Amino acid sequence: MEQTATYQCPNCAAGLTFDPEKQKFVCEFCGTEFDREEVLKANSEEEMREREAADAEYNAQMNEYECKNCGAHVLADEHTVASTCAYCHNPIVLVGRLSGEMKPQKMIPFRYDKEEAKKRFLSFVKKKWFVPRSFFTSEQVEKIAGVYYPFWVTDADADSSLEAQATNVRRWQSGNVEYTETSYFHVRRAGEIHFEDLTTSANSEEDKKMLEGVLPYPSDALVDFSMPYLSGYTAKKRNLESVQLRGEVKDRICKYSERILCGTIGPYSTVSVTRSGARILGSKWEYSLLPVWILTYRAKSGKIYTYAMNGHTGKVFGELPVSKWKLFFVGLVLTAVLTLLFTLMGGGLFLA
Repeated sequence: MEQTATYQCPNCAAGLTFDPEKQKFVCEFCGTEFDREEVLKANSEEEMREREAADAEYNAQMNEYECKNCGAHVLADEHTVASTCAYCHNPIVLVGRLSGEMKPQKMIPFRYDKEEAKKRFLSFVKKKWFVPRSFFTSEQVEKIAGVYYPFWVTDADADSSLEAQATNVRRWQSGNVEYTETSYFHVRRAGEIHFEDLTTSANSEEDKKMLEGVLPYPSDALVDFSMPYLSGYTAKKRNLESVQLRGEVKDRICKYSERILCGTIGPYSTVSVTRSGARILGSKWEYSLLPVWILTYRAKSGKIYTYAMNGHTGKVFGELPVSKWKLFFVGLVLTAVLTLLFTLMGGGLFLA
């Protein structure tokens, strides 16, 4: 028999959902609100199973959905209805129980609920003159979806070093002669640097631009993964393992190290880095889920446009469609105005 995870109201045993605005778990039946500790205490047996279970048990509690149109894979608990794709709005079908080791260690819960997400979307898009009205009709806006995206969050210690050539230039004038003196220095810097919460997308290239657009997430918002936070949302399935991202993260550590060490170099006229590097002494990788409100729009051309909002900070990223009719209309108006101005100017010159 399949395992299930049900979080019940201590008062009436109805299901609980997480309200991002209140940061509380709310009973849909009696309206009572609970904080996380109260939920876990009231559901101690289920919570203990969750904490002590292996990844296989977590996987057994999650359904995997696949969109046959765009190929997107999303994860949802048994209480979440996932009938349309958040990316292309096509119907999606249940593939089966999730397989593999997909249990996260950390997550950031949604801070904004759906109504606030819709409000912020409308505020953002209505300032854009050339966006087609069909992009923000009530039916379209209602399709906005809360999705947890997979990231790897990395802590690391690095033995970093840097060498640079620096100069000090001094100029003075004596009589009619101007003198320039250039002093050259070989600069070395080295030290151990600790890096906290380096965040890297666990999805391949198609999502990177969008996810980089809504970063960063505050480190202090990370909490231990807890299944109740997933209630009512879906989660994108990761397709990049930590081992595949080690090169990318090391490159970032090297760049950050160079920037930090350069900041310790004194006031020279010029500084030119000749060598820098970082040796990773140790690292800790935690699979994490981070919240995004996402709305997509399929244009008549078939191109899909994506609007996304950071579910914790509210930061917005949007690749918006453009209405050719609005551009055409504005072009006509500008042409008419310019024609009128030239006509008036020409008439004025003729009368003169």
